[in-house]
Amino acid sequence: MTKRNQIHPTAIIGEDVEMGTGNIVMPFAVILGPCRIGDDNWFGPHVAVGTPAQYRHGPHPPAHEPQGEMGIDIGNRNRIREFVTVHQGSVRPTRLHDDIYLMAYAHVPHDAELEDGVTMANATQVGGHTWIGEGANIGLGVDVRQRSAIGPYAMVGMNSAVTRHVPPFAMVVGSPARVKGANRVGMSRSGFDEDTIERMDAHFKSGDLATPDWLPDEIARQFGRFTERATEADSR
Repeated sequence: MTKRNQIHPTAIIGEDVEMGTGNIVMPFAVILGPCRIGDDNWFGPHVAVGTPAQYRHGPHPPAHEPQGEMGIDIGNRNRIREFVTVHQGSVRPTRLHDDIYLMAYAHVPHDAELEDGVTMANATQVGGHTWIGEGANIGLGVDVRQRSAIGPYAMVGMNSAVTRHVPPFAMVVGSPARVKGANRVGMSRSGFDEDTIERMDAHFKSGDLATPDWLPDEIARQFGRFTERATEADSR
C-alpha cells in the first residue's frame, strides 16, 4: 500500500514541486519549485526549501513563479530540521541524496551536492558549489567556503572554518581548519579494521595529505572520487 504524504495545512507547497510518497511536511514549512522530492522525507517547521540562489543581483521572483532554472533534487529518507534553508541551483541542480540529517538552522547553498548519509549539525553554513561526500559529519557552527570539497567520512569539528578541501576520512578542526588525524570513529563505524585506521591516522598526523599507495580498495576509491571533485571545484 502506498503511503500518503502528510502536509500540514499551514505549509506552502509550490506548483512546481514534484513529491513522492510518505513525506511529512510540518507547520509553516515552505517548499518552492522547481523541486523534485523522493519518498519518506521529513521537513520540519519553518523549513525554507527552493528559494532563489543567493546572488545580490540575481532574480528574486514572487512565490507563484519558478524560483530558478536548475531546481533542487532531494532523494529519500532525509531529515530536514527546523529553519533549515536549501537554495535553488544556478548552473546545475542543488542535490541532496539519501539518508541525510540536516539539523536546525543549517544552510545548503546553490549548486551544492550532499551525498548519502551526510550529517550537518546546527547552524552549519556552507558556501555555493560545495560537494560533501557520503557519510561526512559537519559539526556545530562550521563555516565552509564556496567551491569546497569535503571527502567521504570526514569529520569537521565544531566552530571550524573550512578554507581548503578536506580529504576523505580526515578529522579537521580549527579556524582555519587543519587536519589533525583520521576520523577514527567514522572509520570504525564504517567497518574498517583497526590496522587500517591506525595507518590512516599516522599518515594524516605526519602532515602528508597525498594519497598513500597502500590504501585498501574502498578507501582508494573514495580518495579518487574526492580528487575528481576537488579538481572540478578548483577549475570553476
